[in-house]
Amino acid sequence: MDSQPGWVMMDGMEEQVWQPLVTVEGLPLLGGEGRFRLLEHAASGLAYLIHYPAGVASPPHAHDHDSIVYVLSGRLRGAVDGVEAVLEPGDSVVHPRGVTHHVEALTDSMWVEFKSPLPARPPIA
Repeated sequence: MDSQPGWVMMDGMEEQVWQPLVTVEGLPLLGGEGRFRLLEHAASGLAYLIHYPAGVASPPHAHDHDSIVYVLSGRLRGAVDGVEAVLEPGDSVVHPRGVTHHVEALTDSMWVEFKSPLPARPPIA
């Protein structure tokens, strides 16, 4: 398939450049560090590929945008506004703007996270 304007064609994960993920909304991750890769960026939002090793967790936090998480691999346990759930590949969850939530990798886990509208400041680093 030929590359189309605005499309990024990826042949494999090993070719992607990962960045260390040590904070979420300015708060340090718990139990270690993850990694992330910016997949796409638009005026109305962005998409990240995120990986947490088993045992890594985000602290409870909220933000100025909605997030949609789609799990690719592993198992995640988390809570949105105090409601707990375990997510596996193919599961998704919404973290609404302003609502406290957190996530913990029960096993090595990878997910795509869409954020909209575009966050006022980088939400992860």
